[in-house]
Amino acid sequence: MPALQNDLFIRALLQQPVERTPVWIMRQAGRYLPEYRATRKRAGDFLTLCKTPELACEVTLQPLERYEFDAAILFSDILTIPDAMGLGLQFSEGEGPRFTHPITNANDIDRIAELEPINELEYVFDAVRLIRQQLNGRVPLIGFSGSPWTLATYMVEGQTSKEFRKIKTMLYKEPQMLERLLEILSASISAYLTAQIDAGAQALMIFDTWGGVLSREAYLKYSLAPMQQIVNKLLQHKTAVEVPIILFTKGGGTWLPEIAATGCHAVGLDWTTEIDHARASIGDKVALQGNLDPTILYGTDDTIRTEVKKVLDKFGKGNGHVFNLGHGIQQFVDPDKVAVLVDAVREFSPAFHQPD
Repeated sequence: MPALQNDLFIRALLQQPVERTPVWIMRQAGRYLPEYRATRKRAGDFLTLCKTPELACEVTLQPLERYEFDAAILFSDILTIPDAMGLGLQFSEGEGPRFTHPITNANDIDRIAELEPINELEYVFDAVRLIRQQLNGRVPLIGFSGSPWTLATYMVEGQTSKEFRKIKTMLYKEPQMLERLLEILSASISAYLTAQIDAGAQALMIFDTWGGVLSREAYLKYSLAPMQQIVNKLLQHKTAVEVPIILFTKGGGTWLPEIAATGCHAVGLDWTTEIDHARASIGDKVALQGNLDPTILYGTDDTIRTEVKKVLDKFGKGNGHVFNLGHGIQQFVDPDKVAVLVDAVREFSPAFHQPD
């Protein structure tokens, strides 16, 4: 593989000096882009798009043709592992993911415990290899997975939830069952992310979308502890170069010191956490990624530029910042507004990396 032409993102994650703050955005390949919608229509459905390496590669690269992002992220879905476990993943337009065979009892957990989902996920690793080839060293490629807790919520609820009644009933009524499910998922995710590294992923991100719905005690035990196991496994995996790990818990702003203590290289912040407070708390231990409110992209160009400058100002001078949204970009955002964001980061951020 050719050497990286732009390694700002990797250097920032490793808290090394950079000339400007690197920028990418969560869901940068997605429904807000007309070219993505055209490719998805050609694929026929979302899962076919995910499971066809050539199409996954195509949509991964689309935002890089429009914007000067400093990283690409593999186009896939966090629910690939539960799908490979035979839970019957379906996507309904406007309704999100749904499982036809959710986890409802101990027998269901016994069944998936016997499976090796990694064997069903070669299409993901084929996509990683193809994307790396097509990138040709242009920018780094991020691989990813959902966290064990987040995957478990979908697998037990059977769909997106607002109350999390089923998974929390399991947590407080049959905690041993939940612990076993999380143990299975931790092992599967560790193997999955290790295989992504071997296929060519140059950084990894774990999306803990639903960790923030837990109490502190429950979060530490059922969300962070399984992620800690994964980080430990990944750090043991020897590669020619260091592959930085980003942990992102949506709604996890009050647990930042504990997240940083896992050994991850960077902590992702949602927009409800002030980045200056985060830096004061953990910024010398890890890099920080974030954290513009995604809805600011509905604002005027001047508003977007002002809010970008605020995030940069709050982080302040120095290394270890990757600019991003505080969650995924929303589908109704005007693509031109993303260009305003990227251009603003590239214009304003060099001043924060000049020597005093």
